[in-house]
Amino acid sequence: MNKVDMKKRVMIFDDDEAILEVLQLVLSNAGYEIEVSNTSNDVLADVSAFQPDIILMDHHIPAIGGIEATRLLREHGDFGRIPVLYVSASNNIEKYKETSGADDYIKKPFDIDHLEAKIANYLTT
Repeated sequence: MNKVDMKKRVMIFDDDEAILEVLQLVLSNAGYEIEVSNTSNDVLADVSAFQPDIILMDHHIPAIGGIEATRLLREHGDFGRIPVLYVSASNNIEKYKETSGADDYIKKPFDIDHLEAKIANYLTT
């Protein structure tokens, strides 16, 4: 298996273009294959097409929002086991994580090293 085949895939759902750019740059440089979406409209189709190893889900993402998008993933047989890290600037992020069924959360603004460590932790377990 060559190096490209071994790349882990990270899918990011966030409507903030600046955050998407930073995450793409940082995570690409860390060796991940990245796919992004700035809406949650087609969350199941997007995840099906990309087959990520982990998902970063923003709370305030158009149209159905992060909680409902994560719930849809959790209810889907093929995607229920993909780790979802809930991402939000809200002080209620821990509650949102629990409500949505996400595995963990990352509070915005986030520390890049902390973000990378959380992602690596879920991809090595």
